Amino acid sequence: MKTIKIAGVPEHFNLPWHLCIENGEFEDAGVNLEWKDVPEGTGKLCQMLRNKETDIAVILTEGITKDIVAGNESSIIQVYVQSPLIWGIHVAANSKYKSVKELENGKVAISRYGSGSQLMAIVNAKNEGWDTSKLDFEIINTLDGAVKGLAEGRADYFMWERFMTKPIVDAGIFRRVDDCPTPWPCFVIAVRNEVLENDNNAINTILNIINQTTAEFKNIPSIDKTLAERYEQKIEDIREWLKLTTWSQEKLDEVTFNKVQDQLAELNIIDKKIAFEIATR
Repeated sequence: MKTIKIAGVPEHFNLPWHLCIENGEFEDAGVNLEWKDVPEGTGKLCQMLRNKETDIAVILTEGITKDIVAGNESSIIQVYVQSPLIWGIHVAANSKYKSVKELENGKVAISRYGSGSQLMAIVNAKNEGWDTSKLDFEIINTLDGAVKGLAEGRADYFMWERFMTKPIVDAGIFRRVDDCPTPWPCFVIAVRNEVLENDNNAINTILNIINQTTAEFKNIPSIDKTLAERYEQKIEDIREWLKLTTWSQEKLDEVTFNKVQDQLAELNIIDKKIAFEIATR
């Protein structure tokens, strides 16, 4: 049996993977798929691909695009979630800041450099007409680190997926001042090029299984209750999230890839562009 390592964030988007693993679907097809939760997010996932700590990453589109341009020898093989990621812009509950406009000179909490939380802070700053070169960052590693960092005043605001932070907002720890959706599909599946060359059949098997599950995911009986229980969410929030979320079984198209690259270049996040064929398989 072929062992393949996969990593992704511990969020509700990735429940289809866990269901397939728990149901033994990959195992039945001759693949031992080992999942690792990575709460640090995109920057850490990019590092894991580079260091061969994982073979596959379910990862934010903008983050892996940036890292492939920077030399990560991996390829985007498919879009995983087609809908945008809705980033909540959060401050501490007792913060003096009441609106996004007031955050122009505030310090941004980010999980790490190259993470989605950093890249989207730059996207948001551009949307607001701020000077992105003046953004000041504080590394907090995880969502728990952000709770601590904002409470201690080490940072002023933090951007993270809106529904995952909703319980923290409901508990009166964070206050959400606005949302900032990504202007592209939010999650893609990236694989190390070495793995694609040596274990292509196993990767295709994995894709076939996960795609069948995501295509039928919303029709699974009581899936809203399962999600709410596993991710400690209110069922009404999960139902709203399910309405807004669309999984994909298709490859990333060249127009979308170039749109992401163009935006990253415009924001000075990347200093060059690469051909679509280099970044995708």
